[in-house]
Amino acid sequence: MLTQGDDSSSAIGHALRIQAAADDVVRAVVQQARERGVTWQTIGDALGVSRQAAFQRYGKPIDPRTGEPMNTTPLAGATELARTIVDDLAAGRWQAITEQFDPMMRNSLSEEALAAAWAQIVGTSGAFEGQGEPVVTRAGDLTITNTPLSMEAGDYTARIAFRDDRTIAGLHILTEPAP
Repeated sequence: MLTQGDDSSSAIGHALRIQAAADDVVRAVVQQARERGVTWQTIGDALGVSRQAAFQRYGKPIDPRTGEPMNTTPLAGATELARTIVDDLAAGRWQAITEQFDPMMRNSLSEEALAAAWAQIVGTSGAFEGQGEPVVTRAGDLTITNTPLSMEAGDYTARIAFRDDRTIAGLHILTEPAP
């Protein structure tokens, strides 16, 4: 364990500053490449990641409605929100979920329909066994969470879309694991 006066502590701090500076250089080089017309595929290949991953890390999406840069910061606490929704699904607390729906979701998915959909999944794959760590991303005006679900005889992904006011704009149970 490092003590406050330890030289290692100072070295770690220095290394972190170097890493942050290197990240700034990469960001600048990627921005210059984009300004020259280099594709996200080429940038992703150079970074050793997919074009989507490169765009998500370094891109600056522009809102087609306003021409302004889009907010790319996910909703704070989205992981906990998603976990709670999955817990409520597993426990059959349909009202607790539907009370969080935005108006469009309220009009399109009733408590009864939600319960029936969950019953269909349980009927196909058995009882809920657990959930994995949610993956959180921002897409336009929404924060999207993808939470792995384990059932007795199958794996699913709970994809939940949250608005910035923390209401649910979408709730899907996918049969294929999310990318």
